[in-house]
Order: sequence, then structure tokens, then C-alpha cells
Amino acid sequence: MSSSPLSSAQAARAAVAARLQGIMRDAGLTGVELAALCGWHKSKSSRLARGRTPPSDADIRSWCTACGAEDQIADLIAASRNAESMYVEWKQAHRDGMRRVHEQTVPLYQRTSVFRVYSSSLVPGMLQTAEYATGVLRSITEFQGTPDDVTEAVAARLNRSRVIREGHHRFALLLEETVLYHHVCSDTAMVAQLDRLLQVMAQPNVALGIIPFRTRRTIWPVEAFYAFDEAQVAVETLTAEINVHSPTEVRSYLKAFVGLSGMAVHGSKARACITRAIDTLG
Repeated sequence: MSSSPLSSAQAARAAVAARLQGIMRDAGLTGVELAALCGWHKSKSSRLARGRTPPSDADIRSWCTACGAEDQIADLIAASRNAESMYVEWKQAHRDGMRRVHEQTVPLYQRTSVFRVYSSSLVPGMLQTAEYATGVLRSITEFQGTPDDVTEAVAARLNRSRVIREGHHRFALLLEETVLYHHVCSDTAMVAQLDRLLQVMAQPNVALGIIPFRTRRTIWPVEAFYAFDEAQVAVETLTAEINVHSPTEVRSYLKAFVGLSGMAVHGSKARACITRAIDTLG
């Protein structure tokens, strides 16, 4: 891939800052003069113009008004909000717990026709059993130190996952074989989770592939990502979710998905990978 999703988020923020700087220059103002007009500390305009501090909606309104560029307020606010939505820190998103985040993404899941999902670490949320999801979400809560609403969040995750068996959605799912051996719950619960994968594979709207340990790699394992049709890709990192909307970057992820799919086994060979993992659990 030509650039990281983080670099795109940074670029979007830089673009907003550059536009603010251009408006200030067009108005013939210095940063100190602009700060005085807005009633700010003299360093604030510099931080905003250099992209060191993301502007609030109020900051943009004050900036544009001071520069006589009120006609650009709405467009700049939209651009700034889009830039900020590209990079969402998990700890901030989960500040009130995780249930709300799951509920907010239900409309996205419902309107998506084709899901393309790749995971190198965990069973994707839409395939998780309640016990597996509980193990994952409890670990996240403890790691982040965010409010514990695991029971409610699990229920919200399972409700969101109804799309895999309701409606006319199609799913292409790729898992590294290592995912089958990462235990986030008890052995009994892991067996139930792996059985769930076998059940889902039988659905006509689901294509589940496993990338075996010993596969000759043409694309290395990358961060987990969810592609929603060809409009958006959500990339999961340790600390944040990065939402990619740029057509060029979306195409890069879809190209990577095709390459990863070419290394995966499907059908009976994928089932064999899963049953081998079950056998290790006794």
C-alpha cells in the first residue's frame, strides 16, 4: 500500500490547517493580529495554522469571521469534522463504555451490501459468540481502563451481528490461521467459537478463508480491516480506529484483500484448519 491510513488522517488535518492559513493570509493578517481579534492567546493561531491543534467548530467560526471569510465556515467545519472522524482513539471512543460505539455503527452495517473483512489476531466481531466476545471486550476494558459495560456491549455486538443472517448482505472473510489458536476465553468457549465458524461457513452468503501458517507470503500479515462495500475501510490498530474514505486508499485495501484471498484456503481445506484447532482443545 502506498500510504498508511494514519498518514491520510494526518494529511486531512494538515489540509484544514493549510486552508485556515490561506484565509488568514488573504485577509492580510498576521497570527498575532488574528489571535487578538479572536480574543485568544497569541500562540493559539499559530498552533491552529500549523495543524498542531485541531480546530473546534467555534475556532473555525471565529477565524473565518475575523478574516471576513464567513462564506467558508460551513465547508471548513465539514472538512475538519471529517478529518477528526478518520482517526478515533479507542480510549476516547470508549470513554462511556463500548455499548454506544456498537449501536452507532448499526446503520453502517445495515446499509452495506458486501463486507470484506481481514483479521490477523481475532475472530471478527460479526462472527463472535457471546463468550468469546465477552473475553475480548473485557480484556479491552481492562487494558484501556474505561467504564465496564461489557455485558451491555456484548449484547449490542450480537445485535449488530444479525446482519450476517438477515437481509441480503454478502460476506468475504479472511482469517490468519493463528486466529484459531489465540485463546481469549475458556477452552470450552473456544470450541464453541470455532464450531460457530464451521456453521457460518455453510451459509450461502458467506465465504470464509483461512490463510495457513506455512503459506508462501506475497502479502504480509497486516492490521485488521473491514471494508464496507467500496466506500469505506475501517482499520483497527492498538490505540485507534482509522476510517479511510479516500478512493485511492480504499482501492489499495481491496487490492490487498484480493492478494490475501489468493493465499487462503476455502471449503474443505478451511474446515480442516478449523477442526485441527478444535482437536488441540481436546
